[in-house]
Amino acid sequence: MEKANIERINYFTRLARERDLTADEQAERQKCRAAYLKAFRTQMRAQLTQTIVEYPDGTCVPLTETTKKKL
Repeated sequence: MEKANIERINYFTRLARERDLTADEQAERQKCRAAYLKAFRTQMRAQLTQTIVEYPDGTCVPLTETTKKKL
């Protein structure tokens, strides 16, 4: 996630609180939000695929396998 993208989203949020956004501003804000959410989801998926669950008996299972079986 680029810091500039987050700052731009925050700018539009502050601006929207002061006045109505123009159609171009709303479109740019939506585009920035979509890019932010895409990057966030990609990073979160990458983090979760690297997560390993360790059970009290000492077995280690990747999180993807853990979610498939009922606990």
